[in-house]
Amino acid sequence: MGQITEEERRRIAELVAGGVPPWKLLLEVNRSRHAIGRAVVALCRPARREPQRSALRLSLAEREEISRGLAAGQSVRAIARGVGRPASAVCREVAANGGRERYRACDAGRRAVRRMRRPKPAKLAVCPRLREVVEGKLELRWPPRQIAAWLALAYPDDPEMRVSHQTIYLSLFVQARGALRRELFRCLRTGRARRRPQGLTVHNGQGKIRGMVNIAARPAEAADRAVPGHWEGDTMFGTGRSTIATLAERRSRFVILVALPGGHGAEAVVDALSEAVTTLPAQLRRSLTWDRGTVMAEHARFSVATGVPVYFCDSHSPWQRGSNENSNGLLRQYFPRSTDFKAVTQSHLDQVAAELNDRPRQTLKWKSPSQALDEALQ
Repeated sequence: MGQITEEERRRIAELVAGGVPPWKLLLEVNRSRHAIGRAVVALCRPARREPQRSALRLSLAEREEISRGLAAGQSVRAIARGVGRPASAVCREVAANGGRERYRACDAGRRAVRRMRRPKPAKLAVCPRLREVVEGKLELRWPPRQIAAWLALAYPDDPEMRVSHQTIYLSLFVQARGALRRELFRCLRTGRARRRPQGLTVHNGQGKIRGMVNIAARPAEAADRAVPGHWEGDTMFGTGRSTIATLAERRSRFVILVALPGGHGAEAVVDALSEAVTTLPAQLRRSLTWDRGTVMAEHARFSVATGVPVYFCDSHSPWQRGSNENSNGLLRQYFPRSTDFKAVTQSHLDQVAAELNDRPRQTLKWKSPSQALDEALQ
């Protein structure tokens, strides 16, 4: 029988308003009960709410004033004074809606409503070229902030190839946007599929170390990162108490990874670190800052072998080795906690360190640690 006509809809509305029971509607309107039920539901549905406009946006009344002013041949500045808006806002409004000859207030209002509708399609979903580049960098374990900054430098004259790091995170965590592949969240440093608040920090008790020198005695040139050659160090654990040592240079954030095939005992750690540090040039051997872990109980022997003094942080103060802590967080992308470091070779550690040292850093104004170290040594 086709769709319900407007006349039948008006009749149903009159009967419903008069309190007619549903069975009588079937007698008054020659339609199926399903069609009448849908019409009644549509009548009871609340009216569509008008979109809420910001006070910063032009209202329909203001657009009408702009339209009348243009028709009267007034200048943009005169129209702006009349509506109490900046001339630049009126100029943009007219230019975006056909110019002086074609501007119409109603058409401009409808376009404004369409533009304010949410949700809007994600930029990564509508731009395949940008999505391909972003996915490629995520597969290389670049964090979104680095990707966003690199795009601005790599494509300075192409606005289409710009995206914020918040958009990349949102596209990874909200799969309904259909922008990036879901499995790419595993390339993030945290490996989480959704954001969560920062968890509690667990502090472990550390043993006493004889003859340790506090970080307060460290040279001022190390504290202000003015001179290269001051390092921060720590150990990173995997499964079965397997361990590697990590070193981060304070000025350039250059990273060195050292395998510990002899375990994480104090003697084995000092022997491995001494062998790695003595290969560095003299201007890169100035100091080493460590936490209060007992793996550096043999720090005096390390200083004799390398000529590098060791300074120890205050208790429960990991921020005093901020560069090393940040590097360790980045390294967890390559070596999650389930990694067995006994099966990781020194050549593989060197490869990971080289890849990490070639990634741009925000704190270095988007230079890589390798570039920053080369500049510092010149």
